[in-house]
Amino acid sequence: MEAVNTIEIIGYAASVMVAISLMMKDIIWLRCLNFAGCSLFVIYGASIEAWPVAGMNAFVACINIYHLLKLYRTRNQVALSAE
Repeated sequence: MEAVNTIEIIGYAASVMVAISLMMKDIIWLRCLNFAGCSLFVIYGASIEAWPVAGMNAFVACINIYHLLKLYRTRNQVALSAE
């Protein structure tokens, strides 16, 4: 039986993180876990020189960051207006 190398483990972990993120009801958890999975896929894709995989996941990671920042700004504005 072949030993699983570190790069493969990163790829599997990325797949699991993305799959788990899609089961979340809370959008913040979904975005955080999806960001983690996408970041791992960027590492995985770059390591195996699969540039479409790395590039698309880098793009999705940026989208997740954008929406997380937007969510936190909205929550802060709501909290400030409630005072």
